[in-house]
Amino acid sequence: MTHRVTVKVAGLQPVQLLAALAGIAFIVFGVVGFVRTGVGDWSVHAFVLGFSVNPLHNLVHVVVGVLGLLMALGSGLARLYGWLLFLGYGVTFVWGLMITGIVAQNPVSEFGNPLALNTNDNWLHLGLAVFGLLLAVLPARRKLIEEEEPVLPEQRSAAFRDDRDGPITKEQEPITKEQAVIDPKTDKVSKADLKDKIKH
Repeated sequence: MTHRVTVKVAGLQPVQLLAALAGIAFIVFGVVGFVRTGVGDWSVHAFVLGFSVNPLHNLVHVVVGVLGLLMALGSGLARLYGWLLFLGYGVTFVWGLMITGIVAQNPVSEFGNPLALNTNDNWLHLGLAVFGLLLAVLPARRKLIEEEEPVLPEQRSAAFRDDRDGPITKEQEPITKEQAVIDPKTDKVSKADLKDKIKH
């Protein structure tokens, strides 16, 4: 019997689990930030575990967290979430270096520091960018599925009748309707009658 082997993604993927955990962490961090800064005055900034935040920064964390939870529903979406983290936080890391003066030239200095970034934020954003890249390239866990291919009935050769009759010999050559004498009781050809008919 022929077997066909296919490769399929095996259930919940590690990348989905990591994306969901990251989403939860972002939401928690954003909510804690809102507790520290409030939501009324968007110019206020505070510190959470040494990281500088303000209401806009907190909102970004909550949005990124919700996005992570939604995109964790699919393996491909979770990897796309990783690419978004990598690109978004990679750009924010470079921008933070400009804001904090590590990189001298800031081409967007007219925007100021809307997210209240500090040096600790920069290194956190670098770590998040690397984490996003890890999600994006994390291999899928797959499994082999072996399926039996259906067996098609074999075509019967013209040289053979039913298996019970065996191969056709010269004595068993087919006869025409005119030659056949059918017994009405059995609906079968009577060989004796057939021989008599052939003699006459």
